[in-house]
Amino acid sequence: MSSILTNSSAMVALATLNNVNMKLNETQNRVSTGLQISSGKDNAAYFAISETMKGDSGMFESINDGLTSTKNSIATARLGAETVADLAQQFTERVAFAQGSGVNLSDVQAELDSLVSQIGLAISQSTFNGEDLVSGAAATVTVVSGVSRTGGSFSATTLSFSSVNLGAIQTALDAVDVVTAGATSQAALQATLVTAEGQLSAAIDAATSLGVSEKTVEGQQTFLSSLTDTIDSGVSSMVDADMEAEAARLQALQVQQQLATQSLSMANQTPQNILSLFR
Repeated sequence: MSSILTNSSAMVALATLNNVNMKLNETQNRVSTGLQISSGKDNAAYFAISETMKGDSGMFESINDGLTSTKNSIATARLGAETVADLAQQFTERVAFAQGSGVNLSDVQAELDSLVSQIGLAISQSTFNGEDLVSGAAATVTVVSGVSRTGGSFSATTLSFSSVNLGAIQTALDAVDVVTAGATSQAALQATLVTAEGQLSAAIDAATSLGVSEKTVEGQQTFLSSLTDTIDSGVSSMVDADMEAEAARLQALQVQQQLATQSLSMANQTPQNILSLFR
């Protein structure tokens, strides 16, 4: 039965067209944003999880950036310690040379004084961005290396390493006086060699310690980078749109829209067809 008051066919066609238009708008938004879930309206659970994980990823990136500065400070200090160790090696060799007979100890002392000055210069230049890890008393340095989450609470994870006191090595070597020791006794002269060898060992230990610390920081940075990539990949799998599927869906919906529009147009012609019955 046909009615001029209620056009059921048009109502069905209009509902179909509205539904197609709604899906088409959603698909177009996904194509334009690249996101399948862009708000809590799309999927509240996934949206909440993805936003939380994005926050974690951002924190890890910031911590990694901070560790870069720490690593640079340690690397600079390590270079200084290695330079001091090289100079201490030369110092020890010259003191060993002074143990021989017929050696001009004054000339040797002048060389030693020059090496001590070079050590001081190396120490003064072994700072990065004002951070000095080499000249003061050895101390434990603690930096944030990550965060851990248990339910909704956070706790910071830390990484510790020790600074070194290259200044003490310089002071000890500066006190070595082969001229005075040689004038005192052979035992005193031999004691200067013991002192030099001890400070060389200390310089090598300092360089080794800083090298281990630098490697530890680098390892943590590598882990944080991999962790950030994994989190970002996980978030992507949850909220990113499948562009191939969306492209296919977009074409299908465009065809459905055209068909629904034609169907609505045909349904709207029904009352006009009724008028022809009264002619």
